[in-house]
Amino acid sequence: MKEFFPVLRNCSLFDGIEDENLSGLLACLGAKVTAYHKHQTIVREGEPAKYVGILLTGAAQLVREDYYGNRSIMARIEPTDLFGESFACAGIPALPVSVAASEDCQVMLIDCRRITMSCTNACAFHSRMIYNLLQVVSKKNLAFHQKLEILSQRTTREKLMTYLLAQAKLHHSNTFTIPYDRQSLADYLGVERSAMSAEISKLRRDGVIACEKSTFRLL
Repeated sequence: MKEFFPVLRNCSLFDGIEDENLSGLLACLGAKVTAYHKHQTIVREGEPAKYVGILLTGAAQLVREDYYGNRSIMARIEPTDLFGESFACAGIPALPVSVAASEDCQVMLIDCRRITMSCTNACAFHSRMIYNLLQVVSKKNLAFHQKLEILSQRTTREKLMTYLLAQAKLHHSNTFTIPYDRQSLADYLGVERSAMSAEISKLRRDGVIACEKSTFRLL
């Protein structure tokens, strides 16, 4: 586990917990690390919602599929990011979404009950971790509110511009690189790729944006 300490040190769940306590804490939690290949499903919709996941290496995506198999990307997951914590804490019986590897990756899975219930050793740093988990869940709720703001826009152009403006604000610059390719961006916005590509071309012609692959500049 020690090879992952540099990543875990920057994970919000372990904020304020020193390295000398981390080994004991991970053993207390029964943490397990598993490797996944690109496009492999890490956790699947319908499975029990009991695990908190931490991405250690690579990249993954939180995805949802409708009845017809149309995919919508809810969020991108990068090293140090948590996933599944909101559903596990809510106590729902089954996951409403899936998590899939978008690159080869390694994932740590922890049973949420091992986090929220104090261990028999009454570890002092266990309380700190519960507080950290609450902070993570709260921040995720704010991120999903932003996603709802994007999806509430009526047209593809409005959804695209709402997203790009939010990214510019996030990066404190009118030039920024987004974490999606064209297909993944369309899935995130909930629109057809062809319609989105057409709107990007129109925005470039109108002098609103300039872009090269995943790098955009607001003009």
